[in-house]
Amino acid sequence: MNSQFTPAVLSELRQIVGQRGLITAANQLQTYECDGLTAFRVPPAAVVLPESTEQVQKILRVCHRERIPFVARGSGTGLSGGALPTEGSIVISLSRMNRILNIDIPNQQIVVQPGVINSNVTAAVSPQGYFYAPDPSSQTVCSIGGNIAENAGGAHCLKYGFTVTHVLEMTVVLPDGDIVTLGSKLPNAAGYDLAGVFIGSEGTLGVATEMTLRIMRKPETVQVILAAFNTISDAAQSVSDVIASGQLPAAMEIMDRLSIEAAELSVHPNYPACEALLLIELDGPQAEVDLQMLPGSRSHRCTRPLTSCSIFTAGIRNPAEVSVRSFVISEPET
Repeated sequence: MNSQFTPAVLSELRQIVGQRGLITAANQLQTYECDGLTAFRVPPAAVVLPESTEQVQKILRVCHRERIPFVARGSGTGLSGGALPTEGSIVISLSRMNRILNIDIPNQQIVVQPGVINSNVTAAVSPQGYFYAPDPSSQTVCSIGGNIAENAGGAHCLKYGFTVTHVLEMTVVLPDGDIVTLGSKLPNAAGYDLAGVFIGSEGTLGVATEMTLRIMRKPETVQVILAAFNTISDAAQSVSDVIASGQLPAAMEIMDRLSIEAAELSVHPNYPACEALLLIELDGPQAEVDLQMLPGSRSHRCTRPLTSCSIFTAGIRNPAEVSVRSFVISEPET
């Protein structure tokens, strides 16, 4: 163990978080030696699991006084090494700070702790007809704190933006133990966007312990389109064509042949035989989406030839609420 971790320091940390909140056993520390980027591993000297802002503050004051490096950790699903410990550091795992503190439907806000799982935010407000827009692929296991550290996005960031767009206010404990409030629950608040500076900093500026998130009303309708192409270049060009036409789909994703074959072997979706698939999701008011789906609308005027078209609903936010229609992109004009 690092020489900075004297018995007195460990005893002080144990007094802050309790016996169950401090991990020092070598076999248990292996769980925290990396995040989703498993190629790099560094066992921390210790792990603490606080349950409140006050406990985080006390931990950081100890680290600041003893010059002990610390790394904040959410669910450990990140792929950029943001939760990778350094030698002699402690990991501050926020997984026990997992409470939803307040839901304010009239103001379209929800207050949560950093350990709340991303998809649980939508689950909490879905009965009232709302959802939380950022939806990284790991949304069923990743935490809001980790999303803030990485400025996570997801398939729907094309239309709805990244995490930074949906965080209104945060309580942050700075590395010296001071507590500050960044952002504001008020819309269009004046002043510097310090919350925007913090979001995406991978925990280097402090530890967020409470955050107010913006929630959005569910769209009236969702239409999903699947288009098959002869080449992946044609599929990629059609993405540019759709955006250039002035349309803004909720999501657009490309699958290459390898991805298509893997999906067929795994879940047998019966995709058409092609080199690339383009998935397009449209959402919004029924009239607007219907207009986008009309033959001859700008969203149809892409310039790449297709081998075929079909429709599917796998992987959609809520397939039960999705209606689908056929969709044809026109052949290139001669």
